[in-house]
Amino acid sequence: MASLNRHQLRQAAFQSVFGLAMNPDAQVEAVVQQVLDGDPEITWEDELPTDLLDMVNGIVDHQDEFDLTISEYLADGWTIDRLNLADIVLMRVAMYEVKYAETPAKIAVNEALQLAHDFTDDASRKFINGILNKALTPGE
Repeated sequence: MASLNRHQLRQAAFQSVFGLAMNPDAQVEAVVQQVLDGDPEITWEDELPTDLLDMVNGIVDHQDEFDLTISEYLADGWTIDRLNLADIVLMRVAMYEVKYAETPAKIAVNEALQLAHDFTDDASRKFINGILNKALTPGE
């Protein structure tokens, strides 16, 4: 395979960032390689894709910023520590795309919800949609 499509890129980024959150001492490249090796829909034999590495590193580098934004939209009494890790990572991916990859907010939110369909449940999808719409599309 020569390159990842945008959906595969987002999915691999989500899985890599999730893996890094579970094992903060792991090396980004090793986790990304494991994600690519473990996906039956991807055959990857080349060097790791730089766009994926850039995305994963960008999300990790800015996660405190994204978590502050998420926290602004939580109900009273809720903190980011109470949230499901998959939900947090999906929202971080979308926020990174809008802020640093210049992806239109509607596309980033839609993609996050598509990934949420595979990795979370209906309640999480509704929660993610609510937070991202408030955070990324204010005033619409």
